Amino acid sequence: MTESSRPPVLVTGGAGYIGSHTVAALRRAGRRVVVLDTLERGRRDAVVDAELVVGDVADRALVTELVERHGIREVVHFAAYKSVPESMDEPGMYFTNNVAGSIALVEAARDAGVTALVFSSSCSVVGNPPTVPVDEEAPIAPESVYAETKAMVERVLDWTGRTSDLQSVTLRYFNAAGAAMDGTLGEDWSSTTNLVPLVMRATITGSPTLQVYGTDYPTRDGTCIRDYIHVDDLARAHVLALDHLADGGATTVVNVGTGVGSTVREVLAATEAVAGRPVPHEEVGRRPGDPAATWASNDRARELLGFTPEHDLDDIIRSAWEWFSSHADQPA
Repeated sequence: MTESSRPPVLVTGGAGYIGSHTVAALRRAGRRVVVLDTLERGRRDAVVDAELVVGDVADRALVTELVERHGIREVVHFAAYKSVPESMDEPGMYFTNNVAGSIALVEAARDAGVTALVFSSSCSVVGNPPTVPVDEEAPIAPESVYAETKAMVERVLDWTGRTSDLQSVTLRYFNAAGAAMDGTLGEDWSSTTNLVPLVMRATITGSPTLQVYGTDYPTRDGTCIRDYIHVDDLARAHVLALDHLADGGATTVVNVGTGVGSTVREVLAATEAVAGRPVPHEEVGRRPGDPAATWASNDRARELLGFTPEHDLDDIIRSAWEWFSSHADQPA
């Protein structure tokens, strides 16, 4: 691998699930990487060969020192809490960590000369979308504290781009899932509420039984429809977003999904096809606030970043099954 002549990229939260896959994608692209992570919810071994600094994005002196010492001009910002139920129980913790921490990072980075930032946001900022596919002009209507924190940081970055040289691409993820196609990285099922790892845990360990929330939605099989994007594709979108900014791109928001919706029952069927056995599950009532169907419009990602997903639901399920089958000793 030939390293780029561009300065290192600072990746906050790079020891987490999506962050670590993005670090790997940046390294494959020849980029030097410095990871800043508290390791509160990340794993040291997930960083692989990148330099790891254990610390908090809210530590302005530390961020300034890292930027100046390494000559950093680009940041990818993942560091945040991301559990919707937890955010509703601990709103202050989420506003402090996700919003105040991000503001501290942005201001320190801006003042130290950073000119490009890619932000990890979420399609949840639009809440229950009025139409699908969801494009970037959909009204912002968060339905959880977590989603509200992402929306607030989006606004901070918008105004930062208008008032300074620091430009940003906010990537609104749809449902990230799967594991690295080369088998080196994956997700931790003990610290997630996402469907795919919960399906894998139920299928591999038998416990707890998966709960399917709602089977009476106005969809093709009665269960919710979501846009599942492979984590390797999502990681690649961050590299393309940095390239877009390096070429003079201005602050913007970009959806990152596949443009294809899959039902919960289709996720179960895909898993059963790979596993060769049923997914233990029970059907329960709907959860408040769950939209019936949401998937991405990928037009802006394709036109602005040159991004097209390379993997489908079968790739997601197959890679997740291989990862979790070989890491079934992780805590339940």
